Amino acid sequence: MDRSIQLAAASRDGHLALRRVERQQALIERLHAAHGEPIPLVLLADGLGVSERTVARDVERLRSSGVPVRTRQGRGGGVLLSATATDVTIVLDLPEAAALISSLAVLGPSVSPSAASAMRKLTRALGSGQ
Repeated sequence: MDRSIQLAAASRDGHLALRRVERQQALIERLHAAHGEPIPLVLLADGLGVSERTVARDVERLRSSGVPVRTRQGRGGGVLLSATATDVTIVLDLPEAAALISSLAVLGPSVSPSAASAMRKLTRALGSGQ
């Protein structure tokens, strides 16, 4: 295969992956703002500008990644975040914190309020966000 074609395909795949991460972050933000109340799949899809099937795939990816996302079937059902403590304490070593900072930098630390907040907290914890 021609190298320029490989690079174009890799770039396109990377762009799609970045869009998926941004969309999943927006999905988490919306679910968090609902304070544990289920949001119908159709409303999430409309708000994110994608199909219901895409949102369902995103929910499954988040769930398999460990995000406490649940679905409730039937009338009054939808997608919701399971109740968790509002603040959690996580102990990270320097390489782990740097990995998260690098990931946020690629995503764009201002893509969502929680991404911006996470970046501020991580850099402050490392002493570089003063």
